[in-house]
Amino acid sequence: MAGDGELKLLGMWASPFVLRARLALSFKGLKYEYVEEEIFGNKSELLLESNPVHKKVPVLIHNGKAICESQIIVQYISEVYDGTGPSLLPVGAYDRAVARFWAAYVDDKVFSSFMMMIMGKTDDEKAEGRKQLFAAAETLEGALKECSCSKGRPRPFFGGDSVGYVDIALGGFVAWVQTRDLLSGLEHFDADKTPLLATWLERFCALNETKAVMPDVMKLLEFSKKRQAQADAAAAAVVLSSHKTTSNLCYYIYGNNI
Repeated sequence: MAGDGELKLLGMWASPFVLRARLALSFKGLKYEYVEEEIFGNKSELLLESNPVHKKVPVLIHNGKAICESQIIVQYISEVYDGTGPSLLPVGAYDRAVARFWAAYVDDKVFSSFMMMIMGKTDDEKAEGRKQLFAAAETLEGALKECSCSKGRPRPFFGGDSVGYVDIALGGFVAWVQTRDLLSGLEHFDADKTPLLATWLERFCALNETKAVMPDVMKLLEFSKKRQAQADAAAAAVVLSSHKTTSNLCYYIYGNNI
């Protein structure tokens, strides 16, 4: 079989980008060694050696050679293991270009607005992120309609009758979207506004290949709360430090009047 050899994935369980790689490996039915990395502490020598530029996960190691960045990893798996499992990338050059466009859109619009929604410095910034995320979901609704009906009949996935490249690109964020749904009380893939996307979400999550690697949403919820608390504490420390620095500077310039 083309691509035979040792496969090792360096990852972190909560990362949506690592999940993309795990989804691709799962749908291809490939066996691999999974290595959990401590990305918020001391990173392993293997990770630093395998990804010296970004020093981030995921990293796929195939026969000792490292492949970095989630979308590149998924494309690599699809190309090297072309005869194994479903084809993740379309056959035609044009269809592959379209799939890559929408996968890039997921990162450029869905991920960026999602991060603004949860990491915005003000309530207005978070509200703008939520607004942009809903707008991106509506755009993806149109893309799913176009992709699924391109062969003259409705099909369940962006890839057609089976999961493809765009499904995996978006699928990496599914668990985090569900986590934010629980935290906010909103459905970001709303059944009324984006019915095709809502149905896609149910179908995608019901697949055995997805269930095999999808992180537990309640565990993600606790992880999210913990990281938010740490971020809030760090922000408060910065404000306090800035206040002390400003006060000391003012005291130095103006004396006891401050």
